[in-house]
Amino acid sequence: MKVKTKWLGLALLLTLVALAAWHRNELAAQDWAAWIANFGWAGPGIFIGLYALATLALLPGLAFSLAGGALFGLGWGTFYNLTGATLGAGLAFLAARGVLGDWATTQTQGRLAPLQAGIEREGWRFVAFVRLVPLFPFNLLNYALGLTRIGFWPYLLATYIFMLPGAWVYTFLGAVGREAASGETEIAQWAPKALLAVGALALVVYLPKLYTNWRKQPMKTIQIHQLQELLTQPELLLLDLRDEADCQTKGMIAQATNIPFPLLPERLATLEPWKNQPVALICTTSFRSQRAYQLLQEGGFLNLTVVEGGMKAWGEQGLPLQQRQG
Repeated sequence: MKVKTKWLGLALLLTLVALAAWHRNELAAQDWAAWIANFGWAGPGIFIGLYALATLALLPGLAFSLAGGALFGLGWGTFYNLTGATLGAGLAFLAARGVLGDWATTQTQGRLAPLQAGIEREGWRFVAFVRLVPLFPFNLLNYALGLTRIGFWPYLLATYIFMLPGAWVYTFLGAVGREAASGETEIAQWAPKALLAVGALALVVYLPKLYTNWRKQPMKTIQIHQLQELLTQPELLLLDLRDEADCQTKGMIAQATNIPFPLLPERLATLEPWKNQPVALICTTSFRSQRAYQLLQEGGFLNLTVVEGGMKAWGEQGLPLQQRQG
């Protein structure tokens, strides 16, 4: 019975998507504001429901967002747009998890790997980030996130909160566009609003950069004497970033693991067990270590340090080295 229910759900979902694709041009050309206005007090509820179904059917929501601003104004329009889009995002999430389930996860395993990694590393913060980026494919992302391990309510709450800037901007554009097209107000009145809307849109596009900068932690550095203390901890990974030739001719710290900096991106997978463990980076000086720090931080490593002065400072203090084996 459960299998039959899944197949029925899948059939209904595919039918909805197919019908939406078939009538896409008609739907895009329709004057949503005028049509929904005919329903009077029930208009907002119908609008929210249609917005949710359009999201589920993979239709672009821009037409709805602009119509929401034109019909309901900036305040209520933003609320209705945001509610409809979030409801649709929730339905798509549940459809992916309940109807598509294991089959879709198996079929898209490789392509979903970065998404899974982001969710496992950041949780709801990852959802917040992708919602702040208006260039991410919103409709497809709803389904893709349903195939990850994030909980439904953290997903839905992060979606609602962090889609607010974009919803406000597109609603504003719809409201201002209606004023300009209707001729009800003079250009001197709506032109500043239009400029403000464009500026707000630019701000939304820039939000991901602000978020990324906020998430980045200041680079931690340690001195040689601090490294000596850390080397007594068995869980520490000391990563020597010098070339193999340098390690062979000049020697290495006994507890170090050598991965030359140019090879670091392709070796990240081998370092997965240390994502939550202390990792110290050392090279001839601190320059390459700082670049490696940024690379590993972007890869989700949470406990990184750079050894100030590098191997040069270690050697100046006459500390022991051993020849690299092999």
